[in-house]
Amino acid sequence: MHPLRKSRPLRRVVLASAGTVSAFVLLLSLKPHDLPEVTAAPAPAPSSSASASGGSGGSGSSGSGSTGSGSGGTGSGGSGASGTRTVTGESVQTRWGPVQVRVTVADGKLTDVTAVAYPQDNPRDQQINSSALPELRSEALRAQSADIDTVSGATYTSDGYRESLQSALDAAGL
Repeated sequence: MHPLRKSRPLRRVVLASAGTVSAFVLLLSLKPHDLPEVTAAPAPAPSSSASASGGSGGSGSSGSGSTGSGSGGTGSGGSGASGTRTVTGESVQTRWGPVQVRVTVADGKLTDVTAVAYPQDNPRDQQINSSALPELRSEALRAQSADIDTVSGATYTSDGYRESLQSALDAAGL
């Protein structure tokens, strides 16, 4: 006969209680995951502003004399783009909320990209976007276009960022 069967039922109760208490202590000793600090991206000081508002199909409005229409019209490629312009892209609705970017163009080059709207309703959104947005920004500045990679874990934000960035670049004539 097994030693824990019928001859010593109190031992079985003591061992089960000790196991339960040990598991409970181990569970309580786990430390919760700390969320990183979330800082808002600083907005660039606008010197001259043009805003692309809700247009579709790549046409946008522009305030510095260029008429950007898609990818090959007049005003593309930086012609007539002396000085610095700031253009806000279209707001793109994603599964987790709207994403919108603002670009700064100086002498036909993309010099700054700022996310002006992005999902930040809960701590998880804040955690994801605190790492994804700087990565998307550096990719856009490096590529000088909206041809950027998706950030792993931030697929919806990356897709919205890319679409808004393309609309802003179209409106800026790049």
